[in-house]
Amino acid sequence: MPNDLSIVFNPQANGVAVVRFTGRLDFTSVTGARDQFASAIADGHPKLIVDLGDVGFVDSAGLGSLIGGMRAARQAGGDLRIANPSEQSRMLLSLTSLDQVLRIHSNIEEAVSGFS
Repeated sequence: MPNDLSIVFNPQANGVAVVRFTGRLDFTSVTGARDQFASAIADGHPKLIVDLGDVGFVDSAGLGSLIGGMRAARQAGGDLRIANPSEQSRMLLSLTSLDQVLRIHSNIEEAVSGFS
C-alpha cells in the first residue's frame, strides 16, 4: 500500500542506531515510528539517526513522532538526528523551524561522526 512506512533498524557501535524510513511518515504510520524509537532506546541505542532519504511525505503527526523520539532519546542521554532528508522533508523542517531544533546532516556518515 502507498501509505505504508517501511522501517529498517541498523544498530551501530557506541549506542548509535540508524533508523531508515521508506514511504510516508504520517498519521497512519507514526505508531510504528514511535515504537521503533522506544525499542531502540530500550535496547541501549539512545543516539538515533533517522534517514529520511526515501520518505516522500511527512505530515504534522510525522513531525510529532520525530520530536517525541528526540525527547525520549535526550532523556536517555542520547539525541535524534536527521540524515539525508528528502526535499519535502527538508522543506517542512525548515518551514516549521524544526531545522533549528533537530540536527540535520547530509548523509548517515556525517550524522554518525557527529556523535563522536
